[in-house]
Amino acid sequence: MDGLVGLVQEPAFVVAASILLLAVTVMSFVALYRAARARRASAAATAQAAALRRQLEAVISSARDGVVVTSASGDVVMMSEAAGACLGVSIAEVIGRPVARLGIRTIDAGMHPLNLQEVLSARSNGDGPRVVGVPGRRGGDDIRWLQVSTVEVPDADPSGPVSVALIVDSTGTSDATEATNRSDQQFRKAIENAPLPMALVDLEWRLMEVNRAFAEMLGSTVAALRGTPFAALSHPADVSKEREHLQRLYDGAEPRFAIEKRFVKSDGLVTYAALSVGLVRHPGGAPDHYIVQLRDTTQDRVHSDQLAHAVEHDPLTRLANRTLMNDVLEKAVGQPDAIGRVAVLAVDLDGFKSLNDRFGHAVGDDALFHTARVLEAAAGRHGKVARIGGDEFVVIIDEADAHLSAVQVAEAIHEGLRKPLSLKRHQLNLHASVGIALADSGTLSDGIASLLNAADAAMYRAKAAGKSRTEMYVPSMRIDAEAHGALISELRQAIGHGGLVLHYQPILELSDRTVVGYEALVRWQHPTRGLLLPGAFLPLMNDRQLSADLGAVLVEQVVGFLADNRDSHTWVSLNVSADQLGDSEFADRVLTSLARNNLSPHRLVIELTEASLVSPNTRVRHELTELRNAGIPILLDDFGTGVSPLSYLRDLPVSGVKLDMSFTAGIPEDPAGARVSRALGALARELGLATIAEGIETESQAEYLRSCGWRYGQGWLFGVAQPASATPDASVTFSKSFIDPRPNDDEMAD
Repeated sequence: MDGLVGLVQEPAFVVAASILLLAVTVMSFVALYRAARARRASAAATAQAAALRRQLEAVISSARDGVVVTSASGDVVMMSEAAGACLGVSIAEVIGRPVARLGIRTIDAGMHPLNLQEVLSARSNGDGPRVVGVPGRRGGDDIRWLQVSTVEVPDADPSGPVSVALIVDSTGTSDATEATNRSDQQFRKAIENAPLPMALVDLEWRLMEVNRAFAEMLGSTVAALRGTPFAALSHPADVSKEREHLQRLYDGAEPRFAIEKRFVKSDGLVTYAALSVGLVRHPGGAPDHYIVQLRDTTQDRVHSDQLAHAVEHDPLTRLANRTLMNDVLEKAVGQPDAIGRVAVLAVDLDGFKSLNDRFGHAVGDDALFHTARVLEAAAGRHGKVARIGGDEFVVIIDEADAHLSAVQVAEAIHEGLRKPLSLKRHQLNLHASVGIALADSGTLSDGIASLLNAADAAMYRAKAAGKSRTEMYVPSMRIDAEAHGALISELRQAIGHGGLVLHYQPILELSDRTVVGYEALVRWQHPTRGLLLPGAFLPLMNDRQLSADLGAVLVEQVVGFLADNRDSHTWVSLNVSADQLGDSEFADRVLTSLARNNLSPHRLVIELTEASLVSPNTRVRHELTELRNAGIPILLDDFGTGVSPLSYLRDLPVSGVKLDMSFTAGIPEDPAGARVSRALGALARELGLATIAEGIETESQAEYLRSCGWRYGQGWLFGVAQPASATPDASVTFSKSFIDPRPNDDEMAD
């Protein structure tokens, strides 16, 4: 004990103990300091971790895509609100729970069930995102499609690696993709079944897709056209224009373009189509492909061409009409060397009006068509043929020696018309008068009008010289043509101002020489040339309207004469032409005038030549029938001279006949004429028709005709035509003897 105390009391011991105590104290202090630092560091780390977690949670919660963090044991460590919304769960209910116990049903793209824990685990093969379907919000059949991408973080937790799953809701994308696919399918289906030809064409202008209508229009198949260069279908002449528009469309200079162009079908035929092209661009504006639509315009083009042709061509003969003829002639005379190389032939059929009236318009049309072909054959390569109206034609010669060519064409025309035209029962002999005018300073003084007038003047000279011939224009003909035109103008004025008057020639009963009526014969009281007979002006009546106007004036004069002559026993016959009967108003005009003057229809007799009696279906026949049914007798003038079939006497509403004066002139010295007169009289009486012989100049003629059965007669023997003021002659005896308008009705009734 003492030794221990002594040891403690030793100075060395005390020093050592003090040092040891100091060391312990220092070590304790150091230990406390280190513990305090460790606590402070731990608190700071904890705070930093909490802050980082809060930041991470804020980032995750604000992200559009969902995030799910699971531990190595499969518990949910963290879940963002977006992930909870995608999976349809509450975050508070799933944090810390095993994934396998969340009860979320999942399926794959093939509608097969999946394990959610497997879905949220990282894929070992490095494949892309899983496509997973979970229940949607709109009921049991609604599926929300998710894309799940998972990565494994090995050092994130002491207990083991954690899995971080990124969840992207692809339902909208899938719907958009599906809608796009559906729209694309619908678009292609619409193109495929569209009635209009449609196609999709790539940027190289090759066909990608075509519909059936497109293939049928080009005479091919859908399969054969796929991959075909579009330009290969085009007419070579239209390719360049198509390329120009395509380039402008590609460059954005125009939103689309439409042109009409030609396509060559698989059989080589050319068809017209309206091509419409639009360019489909990507959202960024880059070109993608073309949409093409066609519309077959071949029929439209044909119709348009037909309309254009109809505007410039005569529908009956298919020749150029006056409009086209003027254009052709204007171009011809506009050439620097027109004088000497341009000639015009004016061609006019001889006697066409009589032919048309005799046989009807159908036969007349056939004759015009035949004439057109003759003129085309005659002109050949030498000239252009046109019909400018009625039976008037023009041939334009435009070549080096126009004079020689014109003469040759004229000769060929006459030669071509010499061959008779066979139409049904008829053999028609056609003839034409031709006038030739050469282009020179005189004939071109007023342009093409003066050249055409010169050809007309030569043609009229040919007619005046005997018809069926050719005359070459000389300047003196212009004077004749101008005089002719002036006379027609005067005639028109005379009709309107009472310059044409009627003279009346008596018609007698041959048995007792009593006057029964008159024939009204037209005269022109010309102011300078005096009284003109019909032969001086009636040939000028080529205008149907002018003839109709004359007929209206003469009807009023005849009715006025009958109204002034109150002797109800006499009648007046009036010569009427087919033009006057054919205006559809003649019968009404006659009947109205008679009724206005309280005159019996029996007192007016209509007289016309055989040439005016045309086929029974014409308007003329209708007018005649209407007049006859109203009680007006119809006489057939110039009986025996025409070529009309005898059936006309049976079928048409004829009340009587007038023997042509050519037969009367030879009686009784001409045995043949006498026999014909007797035979014609017998025929007329057998048909129950009234008989009148005209042109009687001697007593022997009158007696012979009476003995042959001709009941009435007229001629210089009985009196010449006199003005209305000189009629009736006081020395003349009258008797009542009307012509029965319907002579055969009683026999038909029997």
